[in-house]
Parts: sequence; structure tokens; C-alpha cells
Amino acid sequence: MSHKLTKEDLNKLTVHGIQLDEHDVVPLTSEKKALQALEESVTTVQHIFQEIRQTGQIPILDIRNEVMPAIVQSTEQAQVFPLLISMQAKDDYTYRHNIAVGAISSMLGRWVGLPENELAILTIGAILHDVGKMRVPETILNKTDKLTDEEFEIMKKHTLFGYDMIKNCIGLSQRSALIALQHHEREDGSGYPLRLRGEQIDYLSKIVAISDVFHALTSNRVYRNATPFYEILRQMYIGSLGNFDSQILQTFTRRIMNALVGSMVELTDGRTGKVVLINPTDPTRPLIQSNEIFIDLSKENQIHMEQIIG
Repeated sequence: MSHKLTKEDLNKLTVHGIQLDEHDVVPLTSEKKALQALEESVTTVQHIFQEIRQTGQIPILDIRNEVMPAIVQSTEQAQVFPLLISMQAKDDYTYRHNIAVGAISSMLGRWVGLPENELAILTIGAILHDVGKMRVPETILNKTDKLTDEEFEIMKKHTLFGYDMIKNCIGLSQRSALIALQHHEREDGSGYPLRLRGEQIDYLSKIVAISDVFHALTSNRVYRNATPFYEILRQMYIGSLGNFDSQILQTFTRRIMNALVGSMVELTDGRTGKVVLINPTDPTRPLIQSNEIFIDLSKENQIHMEQIIG
């Protein structure tokens, strides 16, 4: 078992006359360093958002200098699943969610081929997509029961508040402001606050919309347990969680499911097997090898993946 040594740990060892040599210390891999930096940025974002609630101002330099590098490093150096697992919400969902949506959006932005300048706008906008919630009363924001209709109407205004805060912040792109405004819009006009459709929604906002829902539903919350990521992908893919941009969602689903190839899974009928091939027409229904039998989930509609077991 490994343990990250803190300064306090080292002081205790020195007090007890214990000296470490090179064989006692295992250097962190670049991936672990990146994920560690990402984890530490959650606390940074918590302080930043508390400052925003108190002052109404966005400390953009702190975000660029302390948060952005951790997200960029993690999306460049970490594999898909370690990144997603590290971002699953613990007891700090509100702040972890902002980092997670920033990281997932940045990763997805690379997958769809965004140039570096747009990736930067996307990542900052994704980190700040919920910044308008700092103007929502904390009694509503922290409520564990279902919101009343009146409370939900107030909650929905976080999109307008966020847009206003970002567009008036010198040094931030108007497209980052649009992300805050539009990340709850849907392709068919069923979203809010403006019920925009299709091309009326900025492309970057469409990326964040997918990342936002994916992370929210794959995280434990006070009022419900997390749903397995592949189940959320399936529900998003068939449209039961809203109408998202089909091409972006196809890319997102295919890349995550491809990272599952080689993993052992348990199926809803009790059988176990290895994911061997992703179906290009429906990535959420892969080909599974169980002993000498191949199970094509695209043709076995009553069978689903129950859990990943290795």
C-alpha cells in the first residue's frame, strides 16, 4: 500500500530518527501526479467560489493560474477511467462538480477536435458553468429534499446569473458566458432558460451540457446513489435524459466505451465476460465474450451490463 508523505509525516520520521533511502520512496507516475493536482484543485475551487459568493467578482487569474493547469495536465496525461473515477463526487459535490465538468468537457473538446484557443474558452466556461448558483440562496442550493416549483424556478435563474457575471468579467470570452447561460438547453427546445433549439445553441455549450449531466448522474448525492456510467451513457444515447447533440454524444459515448474494451463485466443475467468489441452503430451495446460464447448486446435487448468487475 502506498502513501503520500506530507511535510508533517517527514517531520515525525526525523523526530524518531528514521531516515528514508531511495528504495523506500516510490516516485509518482505522471498520471498520478496529474490526478493528485486535479484532486487538490477541488479545494482551490471551493475557496474561489466562496469568494465569488462574498464579493460577486470572479478571480479569473486564480482560475487561470491554479485550476486550469491541473485540468489540462490531467486530460493530457490520465487515462479515461482513472480520470472519471477520481472525479466521482464524494462529500464535496458542489465544488468537485465544477472541476469534473471542466475536466470532462476539456477531454471531450479534444476528442471532437477543438483548436487550443477554443479549448481554453471551453474549459474556463465549463469550470464556471454553475457560477450563477453563488447568487442562489444557500437554503435552496443545499436542500436535500425535492425543490418546490417556486424554488426550482429560482434555481433555474442560475443560468442567467452566471451569464451576467461572466460577460461582465474583463478577460473572459462571451462564449464562456454563453456556456453558463445555455448548458441546460436541449436540441429539441425542451431546455431552459430560453428553450433554444439546435443551431441556436453554441457548440461549446452543447459539450458542457453532456459533461454536466454525465457527471451529475454518475456521482453520489445526498438524495440518491450514483448510477453506473455505462447505464447513464445508454440512457443519454437513447434520449431518455434529454436531447443532446447527436454527433458530440456519439463521440463521447464511443471513446468512453472503447476504453472499456478488455474489461471484465457482469451481465444482468448473471454471466460474466470480457468486453471485446464496441458496436460502431450503438457503442452502448458491446460484444461480450463469456468463456467460448460471444454475446452481442446489440441483439440481446433484454440483457445489459450490470457492473464492471475488472
